[in-house]
Amino acid sequence: MAAEVQLLQPLKLPKGISNLTSEQKYWNSFGSELRLDPSQHSSPVTHISIPHPAPSNSLSATQDLFAVTTGSRVQIFSSKTRKVVKTISRFGVDDIAHSGNLRRDGRILVAGGDTGVIQAFDVKSRAILKTWKEHKQPVWVTQWHPTDLTSLMSCSDDRTVRLWDLPSETSAMKFDGHQDYVRCGAFMPAQSGLLVSGSYDQTVRLWDSRVGGKAVMVFKHAAPIESVLPMPSGTAVLASADNVISVLDIVAAKPIHMLRNHQKTVTALSLANNGERLLSGALDGHVKVFETTGWNVVGGLKYPSPILSLSVIPNQKEDRHIAVGMQSGLLSIKTHLSGEQKVQAREREKEMKALMDGKIEEYDRSKKRKRGKGWETRIRGKNFTGESADIVIEGNARGKIASGQPWAHALRKGLYAQSLDMVLETKEGTARDQALTLFTALRHRSALRTALMNRDEVTLQPILRWILKNISDYRITRLTTDVALVVLDLYADQLGRSEEIDALLEALMQRVNVTVEASQEAWKVRGMLDMLTASAAMQDVEA
Repeated sequence: MAAEVQLLQPLKLPKGISNLTSEQKYWNSFGSELRLDPSQHSSPVTHISIPHPAPSNSLSATQDLFAVTTGSRVQIFSSKTRKVVKTISRFGVDDIAHSGNLRRDGRILVAGGDTGVIQAFDVKSRAILKTWKEHKQPVWVTQWHPTDLTSLMSCSDDRTVRLWDLPSETSAMKFDGHQDYVRCGAFMPAQSGLLVSGSYDQTVRLWDSRVGGKAVMVFKHAAPIESVLPMPSGTAVLASADNVISVLDIVAAKPIHMLRNHQKTVTALSLANNGERLLSGALDGHVKVFETTGWNVVGGLKYPSPILSLSVIPNQKEDRHIAVGMQSGLLSIKTHLSGEQKVQAREREKEMKALMDGKIEEYDRSKKRKRGKGWETRIRGKNFTGESADIVIEGNARGKIASGQPWAHALRKGLYAQSLDMVLETKEGTARDQALTLFTALRHRSALRTALMNRDEVTLQPILRWILKNISDYRITRLTTDVALVVLDLYADQLGRSEEIDALLEALMQRVNVTVEASQEAWKVRGMLDMLTASAAMQDVEA
């Protein structure tokens, strides 16, 4: 009777020591990423905004919404479902929208545009409530006052900052002083009466609406200002110029920190954790996380395109989403699952595993659950994959081989060299695990020498590169050493015939020397720690 043929089980390496801090793990826990192209034409996502919190600092129901500006439209998303609930596209044919901003009650949205026009929209009906045309060049910033429901500000390429009152037909106040485009601005915290703006004239200016239209404080920088963000205390302002973020102390009237952690221009700033963390996005595609006490980097995220806009979207208890808009037109929304949602996700994984293992009845008994008619459909609605039909799990048929990787089939046929070539050419994410599995299997079959012999200059190079890449991994030192010794035994007499092979062997020798030195230093440190531990133990006994 033929024996059942099993697939070659993949080699599982023990996990190494994690270098991630608890802070990094927290930011990495923002998963469940949703990527959208809101404009449908790959227009850059230039602005993401959430309404100001209510004066009591308690989050209101209207903060379930956030606005995304891209191309000639502003889309309003629900933070609960991450889906578009409204699209406002009533801009001119050739106009590009900027800085769509929701009022804190969620009823009115204001936005500027390339034509210099500012428009206020009724969110429910999408009707235009007000149009202002005083700016003669593009308006890059529109923002509602944090407490007054009818007041807002704007910043324009015409070098001015203006205050507006919703019922009025003209601006309430104009602030002059910038010498170039004004591309960013914000209200300072409530009751201060101050505004802050940043310009391509390389200055950050503070304005006081109670004393007229002149700047009360000016901070000079070395590059155009791309973004400004007031701190909740009202005593400091963050400003980005080129790849530097400056922390400006308003009380001392001077910068107190300069953060130089990005490689390219910083374009967006957002606060998180109730102002205890700062997130910065840049054209290098990185989001950096800073703690706002010592201004050290405590985390980071990487994106596939230059970042133009960024916002941390909270719910009533914690930060809920990290929304990032990119030059490519993509909008990324990463979500932090609550404790209850994590439990539900783990439970769904257990349920799906029981289904795949054919133990769903045992799972139901453990949960004291009875499934009614249509339970398969309900499982399909829980975001499981591979659930489009009834799943039947059976053992392999007698004497038949289940489907597997092509290199595994070659291994079973005794085509060891061909199998090795195939696995080293694999580009998928599990390529390293597959190579480890094959090398282990070849060693167990005493076929390692057969797989490595009779190779030319071209087919030997991938093996040397694999050894060079993995020789310093302490978890597989014995395996990589065995492979390296066989290669050297087979091809030592051919050294000097190929520049490429000689260069790889030279690099391997250097890597081995570094690894050996590191190992020796580690043993020395261990010896010192053992002595200290023994000394401490003796002192405890004597005490």
